[in-house]
Amino acid sequence: MELTKYIEANPLHKQQITDAVLYAENNLKNLKRLSGRTYFQHALAVAENLAELNFDYVTVISGLLHDVLEDTQITREDFLTKFGSEITTIVEGVTKLKKYTSVMSDDARRNENIRKLIIASAKDIRVIFVKLADRMDNLTDLKFLPAEKIKKISQETIDIYAPIAHRLGIYKLKAHLEDFSFMNLNPQLFSELSKKIAFREIEQQHILDDIVETLKKNIDPLNIQYRIKSRPKNIYSIFRKMEKQNKPFEEIQDILGMRIITATVENCYSILGILHTMSSPVPETFTDYIANPKSNMYQSIHTTVIMPDGVTVEVQIRTEEMHKTASYGIAAHWKYKDTEKSSVKIRAFDEKISWLASVIEWQENNNSNEFLAGLKAELEFDQIFVFTPKGDIKSLPAGSTTVDFAYTVHT
Repeated sequence: MELTKYIEANPLHKQQITDAVLYAENNLKNLKRLSGRTYFQHALAVAENLAELNFDYVTVISGLLHDVLEDTQITREDFLTKFGSEITTIVEGVTKLKKYTSVMSDDARRNENIRKLIIASAKDIRVIFVKLADRMDNLTDLKFLPAEKIKKISQETIDIYAPIAHRLGIYKLKAHLEDFSFMNLNPQLFSELSKKIAFREIEQQHILDDIVETLKKNIDPLNIQYRIKSRPKNIYSIFRKMEKQNKPFEEIQDILGMRIITATVENCYSILGILHTMSSPVPETFTDYIANPKSNMYQSIHTTVIMPDGVTVEVQIRTEEMHKTASYGIAAHWKYKDTEKSSVKIRAFDEKISWLASVIEWQENNNSNEFLAGLKAELEFDQIFVFTPKGDIKSLPAGSTTVDFAYTVHT
C-alpha cells in the first residue's frame, strides 16, 4: 500500500504521519545503502510494508523512523521530545547494539541483537512488527552484499524471522521472507521450481475452473454468501514438502489449492459437507482449526479431496473475519488493545503472544548462543490439542506428557 493511501485512510493521524515522513526524509535522504538506495527510500518501504498489513499509525511511524537513532546524530533526548516515549521505545527496540559495546564476534553480536529484539518485543509486540517489515525490505538489497553475508542473513531469516511471522499468524509476510531467502540460498533450485509451478498453474487452471463451477452448482441452492479463490502455495513451502515427503516436484499433488470464504461458521461447515459429498476426502488431511485455533489466532478448516476426475485439491474454508486474521495475523487484533470494550479480545491477544514472555523468563541465565537455540526450539514446535474434563481445549507442544497437561490445567 502506498503511504499516501494509508494517510488518507487515517485522517485523525494525518499530520503526525506526514511530520514523520518529512523528519525521516530530512535526516535519512543523504545516507546511501550499498544498493544505491537512500536510507529514506528504505524507511519509506518499511512503512509501506507495515501500512499494507494494516498496522496502527504508531507502528507505521516507528517503521519510518527505525534507522534514525542508529544511523544519524539525532540524540535520544531530542527524538523523545519530538515523538514521545511510545515511538521511542519501539525504535530503540529495533536498534542494533552499537558495534563498540564489546569485542564480540559477528555471530555473537548477531545472537545478542536477536536476544535484545525478543526482549523488547515482549514489552511491546510492535517492535517485532517493525523488524519483520525491515527484514522484508532488506532482503531485496541482499545481492549487493558479499556472498557469505547473503547466506548468513538468508538462513537467519528462514530460521528466526519467518517462523516468528508464522507464530504471529502473518502468513503473507512469512511467505515473502521464506521465498526471498530461499532464492538467495539456492537460486538455481528456486528458478527451477518457479518455472515448474508456473507451468503447473497454467496446466491445472482449467481443472480448477471446472471444480469451482461444480462447487457453485452445489452451494448456490443454499442461498449463502461465499467467494472462492485459487491459492498457489509459496515456493519455499513446496520445497519443504518435497523434502519432508522425499518426493520430486512431479509427485507433489496439492501444489495448487483453493480457499472458500463465507460469512459465518455455520456456513463453513455446510460448505464442508457439500465438498465432502461431491468428492473423496484424503485420509488424515482434515484439520479443524475453527474448533481448535492455532496459537497465533489462525482459524480455518483444512481438507484435501480427490475430485471425480481424479484431481487432488487442498481446500481451506473460513469466514471473512478468519481470513482477515489469516492475512494479517496478530496485527489484525492489535487495535483491540486500544479499546476498553474488548477485554475478552485483549485477553485472547495477550494469550497469543505469551510465548514471547516465556522465552525471556529463562534468558537471563543463558548466554546469547543458548538463548538463540532455545528460541529456535520454541519457534519450531508443533501443537497438539487436549480436552480438559470440563471440555476446554488446551494447546501443548507435540510430545508433551500428562504431567505437562496437568500443569497447564492447574496454573
